[in-house]
Amino acid sequence: MIDPAAPAPADLDIPALVLRMADLLQQRHWMMAAAESCTGGLIAGACTDLAGSSAWFERGFVTYSNEAKSEMLGVDAALIAAHGAVSEPVARAMAEGAVARSQARAAVAVTGVAGPTGGSPEKPVGTVWFGWSVDGAVRTERRRFEGDRAAVRQATVHYALQTLASLVEQP
Repeated sequence: MIDPAAPAPADLDIPALVLRMADLLQQRHWMMAAAESCTGGLIAGACTDLAGSSAWFERGFVTYSNEAKSEMLGVDAALIAAHGAVSEPVARAMAEGAVARSQARAAVAVTGVAGPTGGSPEKPVGTVWFGWSVDGAVRTERRRFEGDRAAVRQATVHYALQTLASLVEQP
């Protein structure tokens, strides 16, 4: 699923979103992990900005290079070669790898083209693939955000955490 060129939300209240997610994770006694490429650790940073986050945030993987995705998360290099780093299969494998290589029951993975260069007709700047693994169920989604590099990255963090909170909240 893609939201064609969705503008980055102007009001990104990421700290409030993290607080909500922290509460949901703690209610379930779950830990979470983040596997990040295009955001370079911003999701983990947003989570650990909240005091006491060690009660629910287990670890973050910053896997900017293809080699890091393979080494740290177990993403098959052949999968990356066949589909590209910015793809549904890689986002799925990143989310699954984050759970497999941590104590987390919930994970989010992001891989995308934040820009301003690196885009292509098939994967324009602003394209991000998300993967979420929540209690064994994996979901993926593709979105496209408008704006400069910072706006794309912030919108990615917001959407990743917003969706993870919604998935954790479901019975």
